[in-house]
Amino acid sequence: MDRMPAYPSRSDFADSRACWIVAPGHAEIRDEPLAALQGDDIQVRTLHSSISRGTEMLVFRGLVPASEMERMRAPFQAGDFGGPVKYGYANVGVVEAGPPDLLGQSVFCLYPHQSRYRVSAQSVCRIPEGVPPERAVLAANMETAVNALWDAAPRVGDRVAVVGAGVVGLLVAWLASRVAGCEVEVIDTYAPRRAVAEKLGVPFASPQAATGEADLVVHASGHAEGLTTALRLAAFEATVLEMSWYGQQAVTLPLGEAFHSQRLVIKSSQVGHIATAQRARWSHARRMALALTLLREPALDALITDIAPFDELPAVMNRLAAGAPDTLCQRIDYP
Repeated sequence: MDRMPAYPSRSDFADSRACWIVAPGHAEIRDEPLAALQGDDIQVRTLHSSISRGTEMLVFRGLVPASEMERMRAPFQAGDFGGPVKYGYANVGVVEAGPPDLLGQSVFCLYPHQSRYRVSAQSVCRIPEGVPPERAVLAANMETAVNALWDAAPRVGDRVAVVGAGVVGLLVAWLASRVAGCEVEVIDTYAPRRAVAEKLGVPFASPQAATGEADLVVHASGHAEGLTTALRLAAFEATVLEMSWYGQQAVTLPLGEAFHSQRLVIKSSQVGHIATAQRARWSHARRMALALTLLREPALDALITDIAPFDELPAVMNRLAAGAPDTLCQRIDYP
């Protein structure tokens, strides 16, 4: 059989299609021309992508604050917030052109929703053996969870409360439950999330029934009420790690209650920078490779609750923006 040419011309493959947010609350799929391959560039045919229920939905709604528009740009974003903008960072595909050692390899890339794209070979991370491409769409979420655990630094035997049973919160709880002796509880107002938490082997509670007196609290609900719950659950001199990003929304906290007498600490965590304790030794590529390796666990498939074809992506974004409480990870499959 003839080998696929390493550097095809534009005529060798159909041009790409990409999802653009053309204005707040409105997305459409457009034809996307591909630039010529150069140097060590590769061409990737997308198999799957996924939608971030947090940051990406704020982008879709047009709620990125002006002060954060440069800091919050995705690695391969095109256009600007407010639209038109091509945004996303969870793309799994197969290399169909480029250096021979990558041809046919399944890879993860922080690329938007697009059927084919061309990037440098250094921009992708190989998906390790034992991780199906369908599950690898969780890599960006897992990377966020890893960074959060580095920031939080749970100790052996800690009581850990995770407020917010979304994808990232559940991954944080799952990772924390693997620290020796840690007692982990995930807290959410939406009772059906209990079933997913149980599949991951993590105890679940409502805010009213949560254990409290936690040595460490991680907040990942995306709602100010969740952060209030997190403060209530924290024990004396505990740390509350804030993972939620609120965009333009102002947040009010009860700092006049037990916050000072309990000597609580609120600490932020954001995946754009490697956690301080690891930064001298870890690169973003090494962190992503770790995140992908951690996805070998089949139980994590429980986080992928919804699947839709690429052509339905604009309608899916509208559905998610309207609420869709039963959806955790929304996977998009490409033809």
